[in-house]
Amino acid sequence: MLSDGTMRVCLPVLAVLMACGNCLVCAGTLHLKDGKEWQDVSNSPEGRRLMAVAKFKQLISSGDAESATEELTRLKEAYPEIAGPAFNVFLEAETLYANGKWTKAVRKYDEVLNKWSESWLRQTILERKFSIGQAFLNGQKRRVMMVLNLSAFDEGEKIMYDIENRAGEAPIAKRALIAIARGYERRGQFADAYFVWEEINSRWTTGQLGTTAILEMANDQYSSYRGQDYDHTGLNKAKDHYQDIRIHYPQLAAEYEIDERLKDIDGLLAYKQYSIGEYYDRTGSRQAAKLYYEEVLDKWPDTAAAEMAQARMLAWNSGLTEIKPGEKNKVGRRLFDAGNTIVDSWFGLRFLGVKSR
Repeated sequence: MLSDGTMRVCLPVLAVLMACGNCLVCAGTLHLKDGKEWQDVSNSPEGRRLMAVAKFKQLISSGDAESATEELTRLKEAYPEIAGPAFNVFLEAETLYANGKWTKAVRKYDEVLNKWSESWLRQTILERKFSIGQAFLNGQKRRVMMVLNLSAFDEGEKIMYDIENRAGEAPIAKRALIAIARGYERRGQFADAYFVWEEINSRWTTGQLGTTAILEMANDQYSSYRGQDYDHTGLNKAKDHYQDIRIHYPQLAAEYEIDERLKDIDGLLAYKQYSIGEYYDRTGSRQAAKLYYEEVLDKWPDTAAAEMAQARMLAWNSGLTEIKPGEKNKVGRRLFDAGNTIVDSWFGLRFLGVKSR
């Protein structure tokens, strides 16, 4: 498949005994006309121009600046109608791109888009900017003062938002926003990723992208929780989103084991309240501790934290008035990866001091 919707089709011919072995002859080139049907354009003037431009773009993409320059010379001589100020600036940008000077290349690409917004180069430029933005979001550094290699994540984010702003509802706009969200997730910035998915969901509410956005919003809120010593608002939001998925998208809920995720969230919420009660327990404020322990038993009776709370109150009846070192339980929790696989699990949650009767 070549650029601009062109596809080269090669048909095998009779094998001929030659030193090079079997030979394939290129029978023709097809172009997708109006997005509906393929037409052979090998012998038409427009088709030959299309193929020549596609070849030039391929050479640029491969980083072969010398061959691309030679091809450009032939292209401009054969098809002078494509030459002009927009194409000249585009050529400057492509040369910078091929030489790895991406930040400067983006400025030149933007010059073309700003001055010649209807140029036939528009889609090619957006795709080129996307590739640069994606590289920056994935960790590609940018060189400053020819010496320092600094993070270019913010610049990548800016490039993607510019693409999204220019492209409107086009597929590349969706891809740009998704790339930003994934970039945040790779950096562990789940709260920031959540807001990007929320924007995606607000614009494309139906179809696969809409349901994916809801799932990712829940995952990011879940993963933003840092433990019982921190705010648990994200857990409550994640729970709301997961419950919404379970109600409206049962197939998706089954595929991603949403019931298990909801169970995990209940366990984490219960343990947070238990840890507050445990604090009061250790400081001798038994009445305050009792309120939190009873809340755990009332709201989350089937969790390990409820078992622990029950054990503590039974310990009081046995004359154990304080929690000794080594008796405090720990909750093991690992955050899900960028591929959206939850691997969180409870383990070791047993009260080590007094057995329940």
